[in-house]
Amino acid sequence: MSQSPKKIAVIIGSIRPNRIGDQVAAMVKSVLEETNPKNATPTPALSLVDIASFNLPIFNEAIFPAMVPAFGEFAHEHSKAWSAEIAKYDAYVFVTAEWNGGLPGPTKNAIDYLYHAWIGKPIMIVSYGIMGGLSASESLAKALGVMKLQVVDTKVSLTFPDADPTKQMMSPGLTNAMSGKLLESVAEKWKTEQRDEFTKAYGELLAKLS
Repeated sequence: MSQSPKKIAVIIGSIRPNRIGDQVAAMVKSVLEETNPKNATPTPALSLVDIASFNLPIFNEAIFPAMVPAFGEFAHEHSKAWSAEIAKYDAYVFVTAEWNGGLPGPTKNAIDYLYHAWIGKPIMIVSYGIMGGLSASESLAKALGVMKLQVVDTKVSLTFPDADPTKQMMSPGLTNAMSGKLLESVAEKWKTEQRDEFTKAYGELLAKLS
């Protein structure tokens, strides 16, 4: 009997209207689909999951997610829908931006709705930003670890290649990103120069699925 492919969600962490998060996540998905470092059979099925589409308000449930379902259920449909979507997958690739040296508030809010839906499952982190989103990546890894997910060791950090730490606003890649456009030249540079990091991190994720 043939096995069903493992389902992996590539989560778009940004909900900003003029974001590049959806474009970065689509790029990440395409890179991962081009590689199968563990020769997994059948090939895992990757799907984009967009936090923005769930219109989550600031966490407004009376019950803590860690208490669901043992001690009760969520009251609101947005909570149920978001949790049910996340529960569909065997593993995750979380793509996050960085705001002001940390994890964006809406991203953390979406995570705070979860617990039982993904506890114990493996997750890979991809961050992007002026300095590669390192602070956001560290914050995200810590939060996910507390929630008992299996965070892979290798984290992919994407820095705008033409950025100057002292003159960030003069960077074409960054200024376009701020208005919602991921330059093709930036995406190609990330795909080419950081392919080994993507392959290593994805391999670690697949190993945890074995």
